[in-house]
Amino acid sequence: MASISVDGNVHKKKLNKVVLAYSGGLDTSVIVPWLRENYGCEVVCFTADVGQGVQELEGLEQKAKASGACQLVVKDLQEEFVKDFIYPCLRAGAIYERKYLLGTSMARPVIAKAMVDVAKEVGADAVAHGCTGKGNDQVRFELTFFALNPELTVVVPWREWEITGREDAIEYAKKHNVPVPVTKKSIYSRDRNLWHLSHEGDILEDPANEPKEDMYMMSVDPKEAPNEPEYVKIGIVEGLPVSVNGKELSPASLLTLLNEIGGKHGIGRVDMVENRLVGMKSRGVYETPGGTILFTAAQELESLTLDRETIQTKDFLALKYAELVYAGRWFDPLRDSIDAFMKEVTKTTTGSVTLKLYKGSVTVTGRESPNSLYRQDISSFESGSIYNQADAAGFIRLYGLPMRVRAMLEKGL
Repeated sequence: MASISVDGNVHKKKLNKVVLAYSGGLDTSVIVPWLRENYGCEVVCFTADVGQGVQELEGLEQKAKASGACQLVVKDLQEEFVKDFIYPCLRAGAIYERKYLLGTSMARPVIAKAMVDVAKEVGADAVAHGCTGKGNDQVRFELTFFALNPELTVVVPWREWEITGREDAIEYAKKHNVPVPVTKKSIYSRDRNLWHLSHEGDILEDPANEPKEDMYMMSVDPKEAPNEPEYVKIGIVEGLPVSVNGKELSPASLLTLLNEIGGKHGIGRVDMVENRLVGMKSRGVYETPGGTILFTAAQELESLTLDRETIQTKDFLALKYAELVYAGRWFDPLRDSIDAFMKEVTKTTTGSVTLKLYKGSVTVTGRESPNSLYRQDISSFESGSIYNQADAAGFIRLYGLPMRVRAMLEKGL
């Protein structure tokens, strides 16, 4: 059987033990016996808790073993996910193609990193995932594997097997006495974690169709949100959020609270057509209530603490940062280098931002920082000793000199 290693070559060999990214759904349940049948290996199922909800974690061990796995490993990665992956993207201001706050993009490398760790713990010589050959996630998983342990063999059933759809998978499961998951299949393809919930498929595949209201799960319809606004104060230290309304919270706890508050007010819905890494366009709808609040707060505090040139350079690099994360290059040295810049320039971004949440909107009502570059005695229309308005005349003459010279040329002066 064929497997693909870091050098991109096809290898045929028997594997000893494979760590499989496992969700308990139909696809990954079928992958377990397929790996055993085609590679003669033991299968260790791995599930990461990145905040997808307890309902998705219930009964997984029983399902995994019924499918033929030798064991199931579950790791709670929520704090690591927020602290080491979400917060750096937030500090960088990384947004992909103007709208996408990178929810799935940030989750895949933390999961893949944990899989590499588990492979070492259980003595596995391979890892496997159930991503299809059309999406971004296959790249995000595999680039992480390559970066952290290039000796691991990577097995990707969707690029090898003859199963083409759900009916084929059900038939294969029955043939191998694998219990078919009885959960009702959603008409949408969803990915949920502590940062966001994404929706793809069904009527969303036509960009002209408006999403149905019953699709949303993390946020209420803004029309149904409370008729009174709610004010929330976000405390930030060196570019990273630390408190809500004066109460200090761990990264995961802080985000959980803001998801609840933001969702109640219909905050954070995004409908976009994006360019996938593999070249095709796809339409997705995202719910990111807490993340939308945090991005707004962080950017507003920077308006006090960063000068013009720094903000422009930071915004320029944020685009590249977002592209690297979207493309699965979390462990790329370039992202590390940009991250070092982001950490350095936000050292003074400490303070608080007060936001008003009302029927789907986030409005800034106040900003405070001990490192504020805003000086009322300079900005005031009243005369001051630091800024002499008469100085502006010479500045304008010099600043506008190129325009003046061009006009003189055109008029023959």
